[in-house]
This record gives sequence, structure tokens and C-alpha cells, in this order.
Amino acid sequence: MLYTPLTKKALKLSFEAHKNQTDKSGMPYVYHPFHLAEQMDDPYAVCVALLHDTVEDAGVSLSDLRREGFPEAVIEAVALMTHDDGIPYMDYVRRLRADPLAKRVKLADLQHNSDLSRLDTVTEDDLARAEKYREAIALLESDETQPDAMPPKN
Repeated sequence: MLYTPLTKKALKLSFEAHKNQTDKSGMPYVYHPFHLAEQMDDPYAVCVALLHDTVEDAGVSLSDLRREGFPEAVIEAVALMTHDDGIPYMDYVRRLRADPLAKRVKLADLQHNSDLSRLDTVTEDDLARAEKYREAIALLESDETQPDAMPPKN
């Protein structure tokens, strides 16, 4: 991971936001954004990886990120990665293709979330979720000039 004043700020905020959360197997949730951040090679991508779930899952607002001094490109990518339950999942994923930063972090996010070895027990729901994530990866990796290259499943 790149350590700069900006990424250290994101690291601290991510830890604070997720410190009392656990993932589906009971592991500290904060390991997930840290894992994604380790894969990134520029400070903005590290920040987006660390902050990508803070708005959706931890009560941090985009205004909070702005107040903390994060660059607008980071805030915009985090905003795009924040899934509104009122938007169908594949439509949400399709929108991410327009932002290279959000797209790059989301691909890493989907890969990590598809890793069923993280779970102690794999259920049918887990298998279905992993399949949905594989479809989302294919959508993100599809031809960006074709916005509807992969229609959503009914």
C-alpha cells in the first residue's frame, strides 16, 4: 500500500468506520478494504479502496469526506460505488464503467467478495451471490462503448 498523508487519513477513517463490524465469516470487516487498498498503485485508488464502503455501510457521508479534505475525484468514485437499493444492481455496476477509478476498485471488490474460501460454510445464497458478482465483473470488463453489452438478468 502507498503511504502518503492522504492515504493515511483514509486508512484511519476506514478503520474507525469499520472497527466494530464483521464480515459474513465473523472476521473484522476492515480487512476487506485493507485488502483492496493493498492492490492499488496510486494514492487516489488506495483512498477509494479504503473508503468504498464507508458511506454505504458505516454512516460516513460524502460531506464528511469532503470536510476531511479528500479530493473530488476520490469522493466521486466513492459516491459511484455507493449502491442505492432503489437502483437495480447491474444498472449500478454499469454506471461504474464511466469512472476508471471506481471501476478499478469495484473490480477488486468483486473479486474479493467472490472468494468463497473466505467463508467457513458456503450456502446456496453465497453461490448465487458469487455468480451475480461474476456477471458484474464481466459487465465491468465488457466493451465500454457498448453501454448495454450485457443486459441485466430478470
